[in-house]
Amino acid sequence: MGLRRIRKRAFSLNNVRLRNKMLIVYFLSVFIPVVLTNVIFYNITTNNVKKQKMRDISLAIEQIRNDFMTQVNVAVGISAVIYDDALLIEYMDKNYDVPSDYVYNYQTYIISMLNKYSPVYEAIQRITLYSDNDTLIYGGQVERVTASTKEQPWYRLVRDSALSAPIVLRTTSDYPGATGDMLSVVRKIADTEAAEPWEKYMKIDLHPEAIKEIFHNVTLEGDLYLLQGNEIQYTTNPEVDLAQTADFAATPVSKDTIVIDEDFKGVPYLSDWRIVGRFKESAVLEEVRKSKNFVLYLAIPNVLLPTLIIIWFSRSLNARLVRILKHMKKVKNHTFETIARQDAQDEIGQLTAEFNRMTLQIKSLIHDVYIADIQKKELLIKRNQSQLHALQSQINPHFLFNSLETIRMRSLMKKEEETARIIHSMAKIFRKSLTWGKDWVTIRDELDLVACFLDIQKYRFGDKLDYRIEADESVLGLMIPKMTLQPLVENASIHGIEKLKEGGLIRIAVAKTAEGLVCTVQDNGAGIPPDRLASILSELEQSDEMGESVGIKNVYYRLKLYYKDKFGFEVSSKEGEGTTFRLVVRGEAEG
Repeated sequence: MGLRRIRKRAFSLNNVRLRNKMLIVYFLSVFIPVVLTNVIFYNITTNNVKKQKMRDISLAIEQIRNDFMTQVNVAVGISAVIYDDALLIEYMDKNYDVPSDYVYNYQTYIISMLNKYSPVYEAIQRITLYSDNDTLIYGGQVERVTASTKEQPWYRLVRDSALSAPIVLRTTSDYPGATGDMLSVVRKIADTEAAEPWEKYMKIDLHPEAIKEIFHNVTLEGDLYLLQGNEIQYTTNPEVDLAQTADFAATPVSKDTIVIDEDFKGVPYLSDWRIVGRFKESAVLEEVRKSKNFVLYLAIPNVLLPTLIIIWFSRSLNARLVRILKHMKKVKNHTFETIARQDAQDEIGQLTAEFNRMTLQIKSLIHDVYIADIQKKELLIKRNQSQLHALQSQINPHFLFNSLETIRMRSLMKKEEETARIIHSMAKIFRKSLTWGKDWVTIRDELDLVACFLDIQKYRFGDKLDYRIEADESVLGLMIPKMTLQPLVENASIHGIEKLKEGGLIRIAVAKTAEGLVCTVQDNGAGIPPDRLASILSELEQSDEMGESVGIKNVYYRLKLYYKDKFGFEVSSKEGEGTTFRLVVRGEAEG
């Protein structure tokens, strides 16, 4: 009746149910490969789309950079021509005693030279020359360096520059008829060897519409900024007002913004200029999301179709095999029912046909030999009864009881009281165990039997074992099946306490509660491993055979037979802490 340890068996597919095998095949051969393939395909596709999108944006910004630099280079080239025009410089440094001489030079050379670039280069809005020569007649495209001019940032920047290199910056229009800011190329004009050289500057204004066209010619889902240092010179962001703020760092930017920066390395007069693009990641990755949806729509049929096929095949196999298994269990319980055939020609259909044929043959054989077999068994039972009576007559229980009593009395005479007490307990156990035809006993008698057993075990284990029996007076007269508690106590003693070195305690409690009659057998012994406990409980529910754990199963099946659904059986255990058996009989116990 003891608990036996089960060796762990190595994993084998032969121990896996068919339905689970089909699930394993489905996950390993269909679901995981399809999902993994689609994930890899999606990652590769999205990465390629993202890289291509970023490459397109970079190329677009680079194109804007090149177009802007081309327009600036045109203005710089014109400034170089003007800078080296000796005749122009001579006319501007000359002291005119007669105004008509300047007018003649202006009309014949200066104005024609300045105007010849505008029709050719649409990006050039105006070329203006500045001088402080008092003998010049200012007007047209030649302006005087006035106090207002000297307050302009570009004037101070060019005047204080040691070199005569071109400078690109944003300027405010200071000639009649012009409004707003624009980008300009400003530069000193070379001095001549005149006795009194005058201040001479040129300012070449780029057409604002040409700059605007550069930045709006390319369709980008974001905002572009033309920066000089950290100052915004132009932007496509309608929310930025250059009249109020020009600080690029002060413009708001969200966390999911992609920033692309293109500078003008190798161009001295644009060394501190750059073009910055800000793009929302959601807009840039719109194509990525589209590819995600495409991959998802592609993956759904790839997963759904094999899944439906696997379910179809699995149900075809599993449902029929389960049906055969159920009928086989009925045969085990002597119910010989055939399986309704569906004219299936596969192996399961053939197995079904063979099962039906076998079932009919067994039923026929049982029917044919039933009477002869009963007669044979009756003869065998009578023979066994005769042998049992003969054995009982040879081994008279009274003789055994009298012998044990004689040994006990001799022990008392020799003052071996402990030996006498143990022999007395053994005699009581033997007498109660051999009481034929009595299946029900009072709880008082059952606890008396348990006490005798524990007394013998304490004699065996000594101080290693202690026990307590607690029972309400109101329940001692109730009837329960014989040997209900003793097998559980024996299990606690042998498998729980025997493995301890000391401090073993077995507690038996019987009480009447709101649940009904509750019997508890508890020990603080070695406990039952979780897998072994699960195996025992599973065997109690699924199998009617004794097998291992005979004592526990014997108690469980007998109580289940007597009380049916009024009976509750609970087992809880922890390794190293002990085991608790709890029996509950709902309603009144009957005998």
